[in-house]
Parts: sequence; structure tokens; C-alpha cells
Amino acid sequence: MADFTFHHGGVSVPNLDDAIDWYERVLGFTLEKRFYIEAARSHTAMVRKGPLRFEIFEVEGAAPLPEDRRHVPRDVQTHGNKHVAFRVDNLDEFLTEMKQKGADIAFVVRESFGKGCFLRDCAGNLIEFVEESGV
Repeated sequence: MADFTFHHGGVSVPNLDDAIDWYERVLGFTLEKRFYIEAARSHTAMVRKGPLRFEIFEVEGAAPLPEDRRHVPRDVQTHGNKHVAFRVDNLDEFLTEMKQKGADIAFVVRESFGKGCFLRDCAGNLIEFVEESGV
């Protein structure tokens, strides 16, 4: 079997500068590089936090995020890619920090199988954060 590792996740946004600022200010990513993808007509940035990378696209003429994609229970009712998830050590501490930063907390899960939350970035894209249990 071929060996591979995770490289990056990606999101499309209406304003690249606003998104770079949001990912830096709220989640602590730093700008790695900016570039233009001619075939996609996309002003693009790669942001990084340690080994994690996130690619952000501002595509000319792109349609806005459909309302159903902004809500976790409705989003999973449509086939396709859903979100990227990151691990946090302590969900409650993470949520406190995100509230202090004014993040849009879309959904919090506290179930017997685990706990986590979803944030909406500045464009409404869902990002999950999970506290792993000892199970």
C-alpha cells in the first residue's frame, strides 16, 4: 500500500485578506505564502500552524456558501466533503478562548462518545475541534 501523510485542508472565501487575518487572529496560523492559480482564477494563500497547513482560496466570481452548509446537522445531510477537524487538549479552555476572541461557535457536542465543537470562519466555513476521550 502506498504511504502518505496529511498535507493540508482548504476553504473558499469571499475575501482572502479577511480570511488570512481571521485564521491568524483567532486560530494562530501564520501566512506561509500567497500565490495566484491561473486555471482556477484564484488568489490563494497557504497558512500554517506548526505542521498544519490550510489553503485559502478567493476565486473570482465564486458563489457564496449555501445557508445549509453553515449548520452542522443540515450540512451532513448533503453528500460531499464536510469539514476539517483539529484536536484540542481541553475543549472547555478552547471554547473560553474562542469566546474571548469573538469566534462564531456554531455547534457544541458533549456526548458519551466524545466532545467537540464547530466554529464558523469569517466566511461561514465549518471547522471542527475535538477533545479526544480515553475511550
